Amino acid sequence: MSEPFSRRLTAALRSKKSALVVGLDPRVTELPSTLLDRYRAEKGLTLEAAAEAVLEFNKGLIEALHDIVVAVKPQLAFYECLGLPGLAAFRATVNYAKEHSLLVITDGKRNDIGSSVAGYADAYLGETRLGEASYCAFPSDSLTVNPYLGSDGIIPLVERCQKYQKGIFVLVKTSNPSGTEIQNLDCGSEKVYEVVGRLCHEWGQSSLDSDGYSAVGAVVGATYPAEAAKLRKIMPHAYFLVPGFGAQGAKPEDVVACFNTDGLGAVVNSAREIIFGFNKRGGDYRTAARSAALEAQKSINKALREEHKCAW
Repeated sequence: MSEPFSRRLTAALRSKKSALVVGLDPRVTELPSTLLDRYRAEKGLTLEAAAEAVLEFNKGLIEALHDIVVAVKPQLAFYECLGLPGLAAFRATVNYAKEHSLLVITDGKRNDIGSSVAGYADAYLGETRLGEASYCAFPSDSLTVNPYLGSDGIIPLVERCQKYQKGIFVLVKTSNPSGTEIQNLDCGSEKVYEVVGRLCHEWGQSSLDSDGYSAVGAVVGATYPAEAAKLRKIMPHAYFLVPGFGAQGAKPEDVVACFNTDGLGAVVNSAREIIFGFNKRGGDYRTAARSAALEAQKSINKALREEHKCAW
């Protein structure tokens, strides 16, 4: 892999004229009933049947959206709850996304210290050594991580990013309302989220690419545009992964503060509004997802152009 994750992300934004990421959060109970029924008829009411339905659902979405979105973001919880078949479906989803030239942001919010964080780093960003051989367990392009344990839990991940040209997104200012209980606590002259943002900036300085972007990104919710604007100044070199758009209530104009003036520096995640769009729009889930994604792409680009923050 010749280029850093941040460079590959920038190239995808520019070539697709899109900053949209689709969250692959396949709640089994919300999958198209015909899809579930087919696999249940074959394998019964089992984890294997559910996992195979999830994989087919994901493949359909990837085929429908690969030219619109810059990345997919599988949320590991929805795969882990299906046991080993679910993890197999996750890995197959990662491989299928890559076959369609999509970047993969694994949403696992992992963190630990010592050999434990090294294990997470090897599993999702690096390789697992077995004697003379090396294997990519879950070959993601990037991983969401929790900063609560401080530098001990982040530096090993950054090292893997530099070695394998990968990226991380650190939870800084999340989109959920109760995040303020910790993230907005006063910490001297700053809030906790600002302190974490400054740490992210420091952690990323050793990995700047030729465009000035870092391997260390940040999760910054669109539901808090004022805080996002502050963090954009604190972390000028970080890519922001922006949740909260769509189903959580953030509008296109709310995401603008997450971008740099070059129209880069952020990608906007949308899951439910796209992947379960067939519930509102009717018809085939792939067609509905494509329509929803095109609308989201158009609305975000319009908001960026109005603020003179569009790179295309």
